[in-house]
Amino acid sequence: MKLDEADKHILMRFQENARITAKQLAEELSLTVTPVYERIRKLERAGYIRQYVALLDEQKIGLGLTAFCNVQLREHRRESLAEFQEQIMHLEEVVSCWHVAGVFDYLLLVKVPSMEAYQHLINNKLATFANIGQVQSSFVMTHVKDEHRLPLGHL
Repeated sequence: MKLDEADKHILMRFQENARITAKQLAEELSLTVTPVYERIRKLERAGYIRQYVALLDEQKIGLGLTAFCNVQLREHRRESLAEFQEQIMHLEEVVSCWHVAGVFDYLLLVKVPSMEAYQHLINNKLATFANIGQVQSSFVMTHVKDEHRLPLGHL
């Protein structure tokens, strides 16, 4: 599917505010509501829009500690990687997990209420995974940029 300028505008605006209406978008694009609605559905069906979510304030919901956790596995067999990935899916404190190249195998983004909660995650949950070789943690002191919008300038 080739995106035109109207499609790009819709994607950009939904990243800014997923509650924007087709009517508001139609006004911005100088179109009627029906074609804008059809474009939105087409973008959803094609997978450009995966889901709609609300971004919560971490501090207000008590998640005062953000950490990046580098994980190195002992074994790199396909089954070992799949097992780790399956296990990590069940840890709600891990909000993102990337399989990466380099010294470590996985990079985890962790959000917890406190250092004690992070220690509990490492010692009582992650340490129970059979294939963990090494874990290295970095703690966020200040969020400088936390952007959820993807750049669209290359489209």
